[in-house]
Amino acid sequence: MLKRTSLVSAFLVGALALAGCSSSSDTGTTASAGESSAAASDLKVGLAYDIGGRGDQSFNDAAAAGLDKAQADFGIETKELEASSGETDAQKEERLRLLAEGGYSPVIAVGFAYAGPLGKVAAEFPDTTFAIVDDASEASTAPNIGNLVFAEEQGSYVVGVIAAEASEADHIGFVGGVNTPLIKKFEAGFTAGAQSVNPDIKIDVKYLTEPPDFSGFTDAAKGKAAAEGMYQSGADVVYHAAGGSGGGVFQAAKTADAWAIGVDSDQYLTASDEVKDVILTSMIKRVDVAVFNAIKAAVDGAPLTGVQTFDLAADGVGYSTSNPAVEPYTAKADEAADAIKSGSVTVPTS
Repeated sequence: MLKRTSLVSAFLVGALALAGCSSSSDTGTTASAGESSAAASDLKVGLAYDIGGRGDQSFNDAAAAGLDKAQADFGIETKELEASSGETDAQKEERLRLLAEGGYSPVIAVGFAYAGPLGKVAAEFPDTTFAIVDDASEASTAPNIGNLVFAEEQGSYVVGVIAAEASEADHIGFVGGVNTPLIKKFEAGFTAGAQSVNPDIKIDVKYLTEPPDFSGFTDAAKGKAAAEGMYQSGADVVYHAAGGSGGGVFQAAKTADAWAIGVDSDQYLTASDEVKDVILTSMIKRVDVAVFNAIKAAVDGAPLTGVQTFDLAADGVGYSTSNPAVEPYTAKADEAADAIKSGSVTVPTS
């Protein structure tokens, strides 16, 4: 069992200030006083969420935070549409088409599952600009598409260092939502980072579902069961890259009196008070920055196109320090990050 120090009650101001709203909305605001836009932009921005939508406390909420900031800064009109579990590519196409037909540009697709549908819709609307988070495949490559991708393996390497440093059992775990090449990047980086500290460390790995079943990103019960098995077998730190299923990982960590590591957003700040104290750190993936940059570029009249990579050097990934309990491990984490930035360490992606 871990013997954690008491946590202070004051929180750092989060980079992701999440505003509650309905899952689908048409809103328009004027720019906030003191922000970067002197007058409201006439830009209309459409955002199509991945499964879980706004409120998942992770990947989608990070995208929502970027949209919220752009709305406050530029006074843009927005429309947000949600995905449903088990939906077809045709349904994704229709969601994107609806936004394009409504005059929204850019239309931002959150998640690699939109790649094929986005490629088709972008071809139908050559005068509309699009962006997609987490995909740069041939399917989503077109002159009017910006591909917003991240070096998830780099951020995961750093939290792997933290996990190995924090583990008293030399036994940690990784829970992936769905077994895809993207989530494999998280696993590969985490494993490499942990092994850089302790080559003999034991690492349990569990994926909740296999494609085409993407419910592994929204099934907290499966996340809890997977993490429970790891903790019961002796792991004392578990990292998840499982979207909404990560809530179950946190519940299992609380029961086991063990550590968990969050993903995408600073989940120490977004999780419930019941479980936040077991979230040692989170691998921050700055989807908020990518979404905001895509919108700002459009406001400035120069929409992003082609591959835009957000890595450690660009502050596109990193780790959170909101939980004071991570402080003993930050020096090693920063040392690892610097080595990656300098090129002396190359992180595997598979």
